[in-house]
Amino acid sequence: MAQKKITEGKGRGRPRAYDPQTALQQALGVFWSTGYSGASLDSIATAAGMNRPSLYAAFGDKHALYIKALEQYWEFAAAAMHEALTDKDLTLRQALMRFYEGQLSIYFSGDGQPRGCFAIGTATTEAVEDAEIREVLSQRLSRLDADLETRLRAAIDAGELKSDVDPAALAVLASSLLHSISIRARAGKSRTELTELARGAVSVICG
Repeated sequence: MAQKKITEGKGRGRPRAYDPQTALQQALGVFWSTGYSGASLDSIATAAGMNRPSLYAAFGDKHALYIKALEQYWEFAAAAMHEALTDKDLTLRQALMRFYEGQLSIYFSGDGQPRGCFAIGTATTEAVEDAEIREVLSQRLSRLDADLETRLRAAIDAGELKSDVDPAALAVLASSLLHSISIRARAGKSRTELTELARGAVSVICG
């Protein structure tokens, strides 16, 4: 099935076609670099290769566009997390390291200064006053905690962790480490330093 395109007329001649996913990815990049408040519709439209009316017709206003970008980021990041946490061939230690290394690959994927996690870097600021962003962020963080807890419970069942550990508490610890890594990446820590930080924390979690 052919992917749906958005077309924009540009004067006379043949309409120009836009790939919605590519345009959304470009918008995400602007939000990621400047934050929600720092992003203008003009800068987003320029990055997406669209004019403002076409951008609005495709995605709605700036707030709606940000929510779509946030959801797209979570889907992408969650796919890497899910792959690491559900691979039955990995020990808990291996699964957690793959989990962190997968997110580090995302945090260091841009040009120049590492951007860290898109959600932690941008949504946490807006969530204070924006109920919709707060709800999206809360739901996704709860899902992350739940996925980690599921993997930790499996490790208890497999004898990798002691039976008296609290998997829910360890899950929050593991997710909090991820948020800390994101912030430290934005603060200038190297990928090597953050990988070692993750490795040390995983050793603590695994006992």
